[in-house]
Order: sequence, then structure tokens, then C-alpha cells
Amino acid sequence: MMERTAEMSPRFKARIAGVLYVLTGMTSVIGEMLIPGRLVVRGDAAATAHAIMAHELLFGLGFSALLVAVACSIALTAISYDLFKPVNKNLSLTAAFFHLVGLAILSFASLLQLAPLVILGGGQYLSVFNLEQLQALAYVFLQLNTQAWNAFLAFFGFYCFLIGYLIFRSTFLPQIIGVLMAFAGLGYLTFLSPPFAEYLSPYNLTPAAFGEGSLMLWLIVMGVNAQRWKDQANAAV
Repeated sequence: MMERTAEMSPRFKARIAGVLYVLTGMTSVIGEMLIPGRLVVRGDAAATAHAIMAHELLFGLGFSALLVAVACSIALTAISYDLFKPVNKNLSLTAAFFHLVGLAILSFASLLQLAPLVILGGGQYLSVFNLEQLQALAYVFLQLNTQAWNAFLAFFGFYCFLIGYLIFRSTFLPQIIGVLMAFAGLGYLTFLSPPFAEYLSPYNLTPAAFGEGSLMLWLIVMGVNAQRWKDQANAAV
């Protein structure tokens, strides 16, 4: 993948990154927020279990959406590393590392989200539990999924902050987008303490709407200034 991205023009890389960013955002929101938000009844394990089993296909679709989000994010990480390597190779690599660690956590979270379907499916090996215990166990896995999602957002905060700095130091993207991305990263970093993040919600996520939104739009519509990217890459060499 790294060899293929190296052969692309910088403007094409940027536009591919923008498309992947949009796909990642859409699928992660669908898989982790919209679908669970429709089926999970906060504090009520029985109602949540009934909703999941009544909409089993929809709940499984949330798991599939998260897998697509992880796949798109991995490709986005590879292209972003190559795109920002001329600015600072070590920082670009560090940003990619934080993102990949977060994606590993997100992959684990997707498995936790799938667990209720297995638990509530009524396998013979689960016959030692009564219905209330199975419902409670399924709900516990959903709560663990939420905690894993919060951990992913914290790592994603480090990624956004570093990408914001790299954009600010670059010559081929507007500096204001870098500033907005850095603030988006700070907003996500509040998830290092989930109670604090919940207290600040939704204001802590407002910077992400401006930062990530402006970056996606710019990458898709404008790409990057190819000549300046090449000049900065030659200067780095």
C-alpha cells in the first residue's frame, strides 16, 4: 500500500484521503452511534435485549459498518502518512501510530458490540444462565463497547492534534485548517476522562465538526497545492 501511494500524485492522494475520511466518518457514526442509539435503552437491559432481537439484522449492520470504518481508516492512515511525510516524517509516523492503535481498539469494540447477538442467540452452552442474566450480560458488553469507543476517541484526539500541527507547518494546505484540526484533537482528548467528556458534551465535539469538516471538504474539492508539496518534499530530502 505504501509503495502504491508513493506513485500517486499528491493532489490525487489528497482527494482519495478526503473520500476515505468521509466514508470513515459516515460508517463509524452509523455503526457506533446511530444504530446503537436507536436500539440501546439506557439503564434497561431487558428493553435493550428485546430491541436488539427484534431488529437483529439492523444491529448486525452496525457491526459491519464498524468493520468498513476500520478498513477505510487503515487506508486513510497510510495515505495521510505519505502526504504529510515531507513536513515532518517522525511526527507523521507518530500520528499514524496513534491512529493505528486507536483502530485496534475500535476493532475490539466492534467485537464487543457483536457479543450481545451471540449471548441472546440462545446457544445450548448458555442454558446455565436464566433470561435476566443473559440480558444483563449482553448489556454489560454494550457498556464495555462504549468504554472502548471512548478510548478510541482519545487516541484519535492525539492523531487529530498531530495532523493539525502538520497541516499548520505545511505549505500546501491552509494553516487555518491545521488550527481547527488541533482544536478538534483537544476536544477528542477530553475522552481521556469519559465523565469529563460527558459533562462537556456536546461542546467538546463542536470543534471536530469545523476541523474535520473543513479538512474533508478541502481535500475533496481542492486537494493540495501539488507544486508546494513537491517543493517541501524536495527540501525535506
